[in-house]
Amino acid sequence: MAKRYGGKHSPDGSSQNTPLERVEVDPVGGRANVLFIPAIPLVATSFNDGALSLTAALIGAGVWTLAAWLLREGLQAEAEYNARKVARRPALPRKIISSVLTGVGTAFAVLAHLNSLGDILAPVLFGLITSGLHVAAFGLDPLKSKGMEGIDTFQQDRVARVVDEAEKHLSAMSDAIRRSNDLTAAKRLGKFQHTARKLIRTVEEDPRDLTAARKYLGVYLRGARDATAKFADIYSRTQDVQARDDYIALLDDLDQNFAARNTKSLLEDRGDLTVEIDVLRERLSREGVRLE
Repeated sequence: MAKRYGGKHSPDGSSQNTPLERVEVDPVGGRANVLFIPAIPLVATSFNDGALSLTAALIGAGVWTLAAWLLREGLQAEAEYNARKVARRPALPRKIISSVLTGVGTAFAVLAHLNSLGDILAPVLFGLITSGLHVAAFGLDPLKSKGMEGIDTFQQDRVARVVDEAEKHLSAMSDAIRRSNDLTAAKRLGKFQHTARKLIRTVEEDPRDLTAARKYLGVYLRGARDATAKFADIYSRTQDVQARDDYIALLDDLDQNFAARNTKSLLEDRGDLTVEIDVLRERLSREGVRLE
């Protein structure tokens, strides 16, 4: 099916830059995925070297594969950690474990191709060198939480569950809108998602906003997800312009309400700061300290 592209010179184009949905960049990359490959030639070159060598090669290949998988998971967890101002360190240091396992797998790989299996020094040295190079190439996991000072961890866990659910709704909306094959609706949805994620970040940074914003990140986003799926199904079959206009009008209303909720949260935070400053000034004044 032909796909229509828009721009400022298109019939319905505009010169204004509209924020599209967040561009998802794969944090893993080719240099991590390539680590799945060495296990294949290791096993392939060990079939004719006897049972002990083949066993060592199979163990090394399995450990390498596990290490590559853990590295992928670790890089994704690190990307999520870096994307947030308030984040808890990963519970499992996957990249560090991957470095250790890569060294262990290398030791078994060297052991599989030794003329004398009694020589243990070479596998150990190669394993240590490989682990060091792995750390140098991919680094360590985040080892401490950030932005968590003074935050109730129980409340933060509640926020994390709500945020994860909200992100699932936003991702489902992105998947559904592709079925409509309509650029205008996709651009408008991207703008709404941008606004919704601003509210998500605000709640993450101050979990006290969760009670007020929970309805927005739960009920409203779930309804928007269902409406997006229904619109995509109808528009992909009928190309009904009225259905698209109604859907865009719904996104306009949601966008305004989410933006207003986020602004109110920020103003309330500023009001709380003003109160704290006034209280501090009063206490200092009682101690005979004057603030100009």
